[in-house]
Amino acid sequence: MADTPAPVIDKEALKRRYAEEREKRLRADGNDQYLQLRGQLAHYADDPYTPFVQRAPVADHVTFAFIGGGFAGLVTGARLKEAGIDDVRIIEKGGDFGGTWYWNRYPGAQCDTASMIYMPLLEETGHMPSEKYAHGPEIREHCVRIATQFGLYEHALFHTEVEDIRWDEAAKVWTIETSRGDCFTARFVGMGTGPLHVPKLPGIPGIEDFDGHSFHTSRWDYAYTGGDPADPRMENLADKRVAIIGTGATAVQCVPHLARACGTLYVFQRTPSSVDVRDNRPIDPDWFGEIAKPGWQDRWLENFTANQGGLTMAEDWVRDGWTEISRRVRTRIMQLPPGEMTIEKMMAVYEDSDFEKMEEIRRRAETVVQDPETAEKLKAWYRQLCKRPCFHDAYLQAFNEPSTQLIDTDGKGVERITKKGVVARGREYEVDCIIYASGFEVGTEWTRRAGFDIAGRDGQRLSEHWSKGMRTLHGIHAHGFPNAFFVQPTQGANLISNVPHNLTEAGRTIGRIVAEAQSRGAEEVEVTAEAEQKWIELLLTAPERLIGGPDCTPGYYNNEGQPRGPEDKLNFVGYPAGALAYFKYLKEWRDKGDFEGLEFR
Repeated sequence: MADTPAPVIDKEALKRRYAEEREKRLRADGNDQYLQLRGQLAHYADDPYTPFVQRAPVADHVTFAFIGGGFAGLVTGARLKEAGIDDVRIIEKGGDFGGTWYWNRYPGAQCDTASMIYMPLLEETGHMPSEKYAHGPEIREHCVRIATQFGLYEHALFHTEVEDIRWDEAAKVWTIETSRGDCFTARFVGMGTGPLHVPKLPGIPGIEDFDGHSFHTSRWDYAYTGGDPADPRMENLADKRVAIIGTGATAVQCVPHLARACGTLYVFQRTPSSVDVRDNRPIDPDWFGEIAKPGWQDRWLENFTANQGGLTMAEDWVRDGWTEISRRVRTRIMQLPPGEMTIEKMMAVYEDSDFEKMEEIRRRAETVVQDPETAEKLKAWYRQLCKRPCFHDAYLQAFNEPSTQLIDTDGKGVERITKKGVVARGREYEVDCIIYASGFEVGTEWTRRAGFDIAGRDGQRLSEHWSKGMRTLHGIHAHGFPNAFFVQPTQGANLISNVPHNLTEAGRTIGRIVAEAQSRGAEEVEVTAEAEQKWIELLLTAPERLIGGPDCTPGYYNNEGQPRGPEDKLNFVGYPAGALAYFKYLKEWRDKGDFEGLEFR
C-alpha cells in the first residue's frame, strides 16, 4: 500500500476532525474508569486453564528469585543459568510459564511483531517459527521450551503471588513472602511484573447485574464457547447472542472467529482501531535454513530496531507495518533540499506522512467493508501512533458476515449493563454472553499491578523512592535496593514496538552482573546515588516521544488523555539517542567489565 498515489488531504480539516473525535472520548476519571477485579468481580481473574494444586509452604534459600514467569523471567533465568547460577526460582501467579501468553488464549491470539524478532531465544533453542506472526499456542509452547531447556521448572512456584519483599541488611539477602505461606530468602531478586497480566474491566454501571454468562478475553471460557486455542471453532455459540465490548488489539484478533461462530455477534465500539494489512504467511524452512547462521537473531533484532527507528539501512528484513512507518518518513525527509533539513521541516514531513498513511487505512475500510455506514464507523480518526497500530487480514472482513453487527457508541462507550444485556445509545441489546475485550492495566500505579511493594535499605519502599517519578540506572537498578533488578523497557531503550528486545538485553546484563558479583565474592551490588542521578539528568534531555502524544485520542499510550505532571515524564522516557543506540551503549557498558555506576561490596 505504500506505493499507491498519495490521497489529497485537507490538513486543517483533518486536524479539526482529530480534535473533535478526541474531545468526545475525554473522561475526567482517566484510568479510574476501569475496575479492579475484587469482590463480586474477583472471579474474572480466576485461572481457567490449570487446576490449583495444594502444596506445602517453602522456607529455603535461593541465589536468585525472579517475580514473573513471562518473557522477562524466562530470558533472565536463561542467562543466569548460562552464568552458572543453578538455583534460580521464578514466582508466577499463573499455572505455568508464559506471562501474557499464558493468559491470552482467546481465539486468534498472535504476536503483532514478526516472530523472528518477537519470540526470544530462538537461536538458543533451535526453534523455527511456523509463521511470520506466530499464534498464541506456538508462543506458549516456546515459553515452555525455554523453561525446560534451561531447567527453570525445578525451583519454580506457580499459582503464587508475592505479598512482601524486604532487604535484610544483616544477612545481605531478600526475604520474600507469598500468598501460599512461603517465606524464603534470596541473595538477588528480579522483577518482571510488566503491565500485561492484570485484566481490567470497564466501569460500566450494572456490570454485576448481568444474569447471562460473561468472561474477560484473558480468561477465555472454552468450556462455554466450545473449541480450544488450537482449534477455536466454538461450536457452542451457533445459537448464541454474544456481545464483545472493546475494539482494541485483542478484539481485532478474536472478532473474526466470533463472527463465524456466533448466531449473532454485537461488537460494541467506543474508538475504532487503525487496521492495516497483516499479510501473515508460513515461514519457508529452506529460507530459514539459509539465514539461521550463528548470531542471526541478534542481527534481525538490530535490523528491525534500526529500520523502525528511522535509521538508514541497506535492507529491511522484517518489512512490516512498523518499519513502513519509518521507511515512508525517511524517504520523504531524504527528498528535502539540503537547506531545509531542519527539525521543523522534518516534523512537518512526519506529520504529512502520517496523514497520508492514516487516510490509506481509512480507505481500506471503505474497500473491504461492504456496508458504507459500517465502513465509515470503522475509520480511525487519529494519528497512527496514538494507539497501538493493528494489522489484520480478517477483522474488517468480519463485518461482512450477516451475523455481525457493529454497535458504534460515537465515543461514549456502553451506557450500562442490565440483567438481560447491554445498553448503548439508548437501546438495550439482549444477549446470552458478554465478552470483555478491555485489555490489561497499563497506566495504573505499578504497586497496584504487582500486588506488592519492595522494601529496600532502611525499610524504604520502592513506591517512596519513585514518588516523584521512576529513578533508575538503565531502567534496571535503583539506589537503595541492593541486589535487585528490574526488567522492563522504561528508562532504557523504551522500545514499545518490540518489547522482548528490551527484556532480552536486560536479561543479558543481569546475568553478567551476577556472574561478576560471584567472581568478586561481593555480597552486594548497588547503583550509586550519583550514577542514578546522572542517568536521570540524561533521560530528561530526551525529546518528547511521537507515540501517544498529549493531543491523541485517549488510550493507554497517553494516560487515557489525562495530563501528566512534570515528574511523570520519568515514567515513560527512554534513552535520548534512541533504542538502537541504547542497546549498543548497554553492550559496551557491560563488555567493558567495570560496570561503571555500580558498587560491588
